[in-house]
Amino acid sequence: MRRIIIHAGFHKTGTTSLQQTLRANRAALRPDIRLVLRPGMTALCESARAFSRSREDYDLGLVKYEAALLAEKLEDEEADTIVITSEDLSGHMPGRHKLHGYGATPHLMRALAVSFSAAAPDAELTFFFTTRGADPWLRSCYAQHLRASRMVWDEEDYLKRFKTSADLDQILDLIKREIPNHALLDTSLEEHAGRRLGLAEAMLDQLKLSNERRAVLKPAKNRNAAPSDALKAELLALNRSDLGNAALKQAKRDLIEGQKHAS
Repeated sequence: MRRIIIHAGFHKTGTTSLQQTLRANRAALRPDIRLVLRPGMTALCESARAFSRSREDYDLGLVKYEAALLAEKLEDEEADTIVITSEDLSGHMPGRHKLHGYGATPHLMRALAVSFSAAAPDAELTFFFTTRGADPWLRSCYAQHLRASRMVWDEEDYLKRFKTSADLDQILDLIKREIPNHALLDTSLEEHAGRRLGLAEAMLDQLKLSNERRAVLKPAKNRNAAPSDALKAELLALNRSDLGNAALKQAKRDLIEGQKHAS
């Protein structure tokens, strides 16, 4: 029986590192494991993000449609296991577009379950989520907002405003109710911090990869580094400035690149 694992988030829980490690070892995982990353399902990810903003039935219908197209495209795949991974399947990250949580995610997971079950009724469908402690997760989200949007709140203000969004366990409980016929697995970033391949080991555990095959896998070369307090302060100052959007984007890009070269 074919197994389909959908890793749909959450944002800022080590997902990028996990995906980079899997991508770097894609050839070694073949032929029995097929990896689907965001570039291979852009329309599905964008429709999921659109629904998280609108909550309109039309946008949820597009999610189901794009999921069905992806499932059909994978129908002739020879691999016994398919790993589909992108945090954008959960919608936008809390803090973007005035979203205060992952309220759309349970509905999105149900939509994915409906589409994949219809297109691949004989497959075993598993949902997999990675989580993180509330405080480090909130601080990581804040740093991301400083880089990617015009975040003007200071860090402590952001933590107070978005405290409830960090209850990822509650969202997992809501997801379970929406997909009662499918397995829902989760693990935390902290549980795998000391392992050789980091959080990617959690996925390899689910894939039941032998020690012999794991031994040849290599860690991803590029990993997201947390910005320093000084960098965050400079980004905040830029966000609070009167720079236009294009100039602000360029100024932040130059600042971040300068910090990389300095380190």
